Amino acid sequence: METTGEHDAPTAVVVVDPDGVVTGWSEGGLLLLGRTAAETVGRPVTDLLVDPPPGFPGGDAAPGLVTLRHRDGSTLDAVVTAHPLGGSDGRPLGRALTFQRWGRRPVIADRAFEQCPFALGVYDPELRFLWVNAAACRVMAHSEQQVLGEKYRELFTELDDAAYVDKVTEVARTGVPARLITIFRPLGSAYANAWATSIWPVRDAGGTVRAVANWGFDMSAEYWARQRLLILNAASSGIGRTLDVLSTARELAETAVPGFTDVVTVDLFDEVLHGEEPPSAAEVTAGGTITLSRAAHHGGKEGPGPSDGSTAPVGYASGSVAARCMAAGTPLVQLAAEPDQGGEWAFGPGLAADPAHWPPGNPVIDRTIAAKGLTGRITVPLLARGAVLGVVAFARRDRPEAFTADDLILAEELAAKAAVAIDNARRYSREHTTALTLQRSLLPRRLPRQESIEVASGYLPAGAGAGVGGDWFDVIPLSGARVALVVGDVVGHGLHASASMGRLRTAVRTLADVDLPPDELLTHLDDLVLHLPDDLQPEDGFESTGESGATCLYAVYDPVSRRCVLASAGHPLPLVIAPDGTRTEVSVQPGPPLGIGGLPFEATELELPEGSLLALFTDGLVEDRDCDAEQGTAELLRVLSEPAASLEALCDTAMKALLSEHRTDDAALLLARTHALTPDRVADWHGEPDVSQVPHARRFAVERLAAWGLEDLSFVTELVVSELVTNAVKYGAPPIRLRLIRDTALICEVSDASETSPHLRRARAFDEGGRGLMLVAQLTQGWGTRHTAEGKTIWCAQTIEST
Repeated sequence: METTGEHDAPTAVVVVDPDGVVTGWSEGGLLLLGRTAAETVGRPVTDLLVDPPPGFPGGDAAPGLVTLRHRDGSTLDAVVTAHPLGGSDGRPLGRALTFQRWGRRPVIADRAFEQCPFALGVYDPELRFLWVNAAACRVMAHSEQQVLGEKYRELFTELDDAAYVDKVTEVARTGVPARLITIFRPLGSAYANAWATSIWPVRDAGGTVRAVANWGFDMSAEYWARQRLLILNAASSGIGRTLDVLSTARELAETAVPGFTDVVTVDLFDEVLHGEEPPSAAEVTAGGTITLSRAAHHGGKEGPGPSDGSTAPVGYASGSVAARCMAAGTPLVQLAAEPDQGGEWAFGPGLAADPAHWPPGNPVIDRTIAAKGLTGRITVPLLARGAVLGVVAFARRDRPEAFTADDLILAEELAAKAAVAIDNARRYSREHTTALTLQRSLLPRRLPRQESIEVASGYLPAGAGAGVGGDWFDVIPLSGARVALVVGDVVGHGLHASASMGRLRTAVRTLADVDLPPDELLTHLDDLVLHLPDDLQPEDGFESTGESGATCLYAVYDPVSRRCVLASAGHPLPLVIAPDGTRTEVSVQPGPPLGIGGLPFEATELELPEGSLLALFTDGLVEDRDCDAEQGTAELLRVLSEPAASLEALCDTAMKALLSEHRTDDAALLLARTHALTPDRVADWHGEPDVSQVPHARRFAVERLAAWGLEDLSFVTELVVSELVTNAVKYGAPPIRLRLIRDTALICEVSDASETSPHLRRARAFDEGGRGLMLVAQLTQGWGTRHTAEGKTIWCAQTIEST
């Protein structure tokens, strides 16, 4: 038998006859009013009330609130309930009255639970309704009489709430309380509400579970606010992951579907897609049809838009919603019907649909969008840094909920994040294109054809996220049929790296014309970098890359001696592969990067068999996040050791094998296959320092040209040899040497031990000398001076006409 709780107020039970005289008194009466049975039995029951209602306790009056008189003279409020009594013959015997004190359990608890705005209910272990309060009845759209005694599963078969039913069943079985959050659309509401439900067992005095109680709290405001925060969080990490305009537009569309809306379209101006400045405000508001490109489309029956980078033109008339939004710079919400305010329990979407929450001009009831299958659409202009980039439309078609004021705020936040990311991508695209154009204009468009070597090159800029770097290479023809191979790398990315690369490449070409040895050339280049004015200081707070920290490898190959001299300024050493596929080690220590100053550069000389392969490369080819330089170099050596149809094919194979799709640095590769000039294409003559030797030198040259079948060059060659040998005899120092080389051009070299360099001058009318070098310069296609350890060499070249 259950007993009342210690905090429950006593209940007085009073039996009265038909005349209203007390005939029975309970112990509860003593506890409640301090009166004994002897004091009350036989007296009118109205003596217990301060102001008895008329006719009390007769009639069928509903239970009500009365004021009772305590034995000590005090008063107290109580709830009275009357229960008619009858005999076996149907004759009324009186009434049983119960008095329960107001403000104490169980009366106040019953009233509180019944009037609680939360949905409260009690089930038996079989999930039959035992009790529900008024709020629960409104949520279920059923009265208490309709649900009491009915099983939940049988009463609400159409609801998809298996999680809730399973949890209640589990609590009834295990007796362990549980909590649950469910999304439930109350009957008669257009909004889905989020319910936080707490379920607990109700036990008797012996601890047996007799019932299961639960309460449901509408936490829609908190739940949907959290969902919006999750969408914004996803947008923060998901929008702008790449510096690509179309990818960013697709990321915006994919972020909003399906968590926020059903269909998203993103339309951008063509100028934005091409990295150009977006149209001005005057152009946007000028009127007429505005043409944009559909950059992204996600959701709906049409499926996702194309992912191949293609776009389709979209036109908006001047009075259209999209055109008005772009012109005004404000969003617009269209609803197919008046929004439902939600039920009285709605703390979230229903309140957000209140007109007081909407900004001026929103929402607009536009029933025409219903013909397109839409329940609502939010159109938001994409604004960044005061410019209109395009427009985005968020539409709902598969869900009955109308957009709310909170949804408009979310749409604006998503559009704002995406607009900044799109504008960043547009700006990067412009700079990337400019830097790439500059870099490619500074790199050699085609490598010069050389008899001494066969060359092939490959270059790939970094991925779109890293920016254009400062990698470069060059092939420079030198005197004496020699050729210089150069590869370098400027730290950093962007326009400044490209500009620095261009300055270094120009400097190397200038120093190469002086015909300096590799170590001396790098020393001059290092000194030049140290003293270059920093006239490329960027604006807007960006740091300049500069030339400091750049690397360079300079190698000179002589096909006559088959020797290669090279030096490195902090750059990876080349791979040298012999014709039989074995690797030739390059035993030289790379010097410091350019711009350090004060440290020497070391040169090394290699004798290469004809057909040797030299591979000059930048670190971006052999090094990335997943592969260190040693592993990459070993892989490059493996690829280059394999047979290939041509040097170009081998270069392409190496680039594809070593470069990943997500590279973060530029990569350059320069391959050179060496050739040697056979002895029959080189002729040497040694003479004494006497002018009488000049005719012998001329005769030697004429005979050699005849042997080579170059008689048409004999006249100019004889004159050039005469002038250069005469100058060496008069102004130089022994020994004197004449060398003729037949390459792509006829090269004539005269060497002596003097270090004095000749120079052009204009002879006066009556001068006996001073015209020799002028004649050489006029009659040949090029001439110059090359200093060596033994002295100097004066050279000139004549073009050999192909037959």
